[in-house]
Amino acid sequence: MSSEIADTIAAAVTGVPGVASLHAGMFGEVGTYLPGRRVVGVRVTESSTDIHVCIFADAAVRDTALRIRQAVSGLVTGPVNVTVEDVVGRGRDA
Repeated sequence: MSSEIADTIAAAVTGVPGVASLHAGMFGEVGTYLPGRRVVGVRVTESSTDIHVCIFADAAVRDTALRIRQAVSGLVTGPVNVTVEDVVGRGRDA
């Protein structure tokens, strides 16, 4: 996988209304390792793509997850799995 796809997916996800940030997972396990850096919250395999996010408390969870899937599905093949790791208020660090 190229570094561009991980960065493109991260940008698409964080551009979805209601998404506060990407999230590395409970134990920091979700990410794409690239030379010298890591894209947290995005894991792309040959069979699927996993996206882990924090969303704002005023965002509808199902609608936000659907918009994330729509934003990413044109960039990858296979299913896009969205996990909401945390819900935060606006004005808080996600």
